[in-house]
Amino acid sequence: MSKLFQAFLSGIFFTFILDFFLFLGIFQNYIKPHEIDIYYNILFADNQNIFIYLLLSFLIGFIIIYVNNNKISAIILGTLFFLVSLTLFSGIGNSIGQTMLMTKNTTLKWKTYTYKGDIYYDGRDVITFYDYELDKIILLNKKEMKK
Repeated sequence: MSKLFQAFLSGIFFTFILDFFLFLGIFQNYIKPHEIDIYYNILFADNQNIFIYLLLSFLIGFIIIYVNNNKISAIILGTLFFLVSLTLFSGIGNSIGQTMLMTKNTTLKWKTYTYKGDIYYDGRDVITFYDYELDKIILLNKKEMKK
């Protein structure tokens, strides 16, 4: 039982490192260039999928603890780290940020106005929205929107 617990804790630790670099690349190459007003910690916390995180933690922990061949473990973990580090390149980080955070071709109703465009980021209180007609980014308060 202690070896299983050790595997899970090792998996959580290594998955956290991978997750950190994934969101760092998204923050640097998607959030900052679009001038979205959000802190890294909020981005990191609000966009986690707990099921994927736990599944990866179990798989990585199993690889670290139970795979007897250290070369295979190092190759798998090194490949995962390399793939996540690719988000630090602007084109890749931007496209992954768009895939995860952007909703294209959306219509939003706000007070008496209707906006058509792309949601760049749907935050806790504010939606960062690119309006096609205005040809600029606008911020919409979620509390004032019509359902």
